[in-house]
Amino acid sequence: MQDVGVGLYPSMSLLNHSCDPNCVIVFEGNQLLLHSVREIQIGEELTISYVESLMPTRERQKQLVRQYCFECDCLLCQNQEKDAEKLAGEDHAWKAVKDAVNEVRYPKSKEEWKHVLARCQNLLSSNEGHLPDTNIYQLKMLDCVMDACINLESWEEALYYGSRTLEPYRLYYPGFHPLRAVQLMRVGKLQYSQGMFPQALETLKQVSMVKHFFSILLHCFPQNCCVTLPASCLWILLTTSSISGVSPGCSWVC
Repeated sequence: MQDVGVGLYPSMSLLNHSCDPNCVIVFEGNQLLLHSVREIQIGEELTISYVESLMPTRERQKQLVRQYCFECDCLLCQNQEKDAEKLAGEDHAWKAVKDAVNEVRYPKSKEEWKHVLARCQNLLSSNEGHLPDTNIYQLKMLDCVMDACINLESWEEALYYGSRTLEPYRLYYPGFHPLRAVQLMRVGKLQYSQGMFPQALETLKQVSMVKHFFSILLHCFPQNCCVTLPASCLWILLTTSSISGVSPGCSWVC
């Protein structure tokens, strides 16, 4: 779910924006697919978010005006719902974390990952007790340090930081959102790698409750790829999910 380029899809351009959308767009190669993220009532308009929904109201409004030339007046913007949680904690602390996150560029070597990890851990340590994990910049920092640990093969640390993201992900990406499904899958696989089989089972059961999980997961990988799962993880997913329409371009390996 990262910006990688620009595409023109005339039919999907008819979709209106909502800060609380009922759909999300994913890609399979150059094919655009629309998935629901919650139950949609008969006659309800299909909507997507034109901007990152994790942003607080003021930042969403700024980007919508700058990029799309309109102001959103949805209930979420009027009530500024969740802004208190998104910006919880001490101002000076989250502003420092925000600046640090914005400065991070995707590392290209282990040495660069080590530098990112050290800086992130230092900030997390200094802000302990000052920033809750529901603060969106703290959450982005946790994601960043989790990625660093994974790239450095520090699985136990990666699991610790990943586990801290699950409640904020549930709060900000409710329902069937693909970002939550992918995060649950990552944490579940880390739990399995540490021999935490009961915990992995419970985490992967949550994955199975996210509708369209298999199609969403497959769309996160290139075509003709091979997705490797431990045998027990695959068994859990197969027995707790109803699978349909699995792309022939990918295969599951255990």
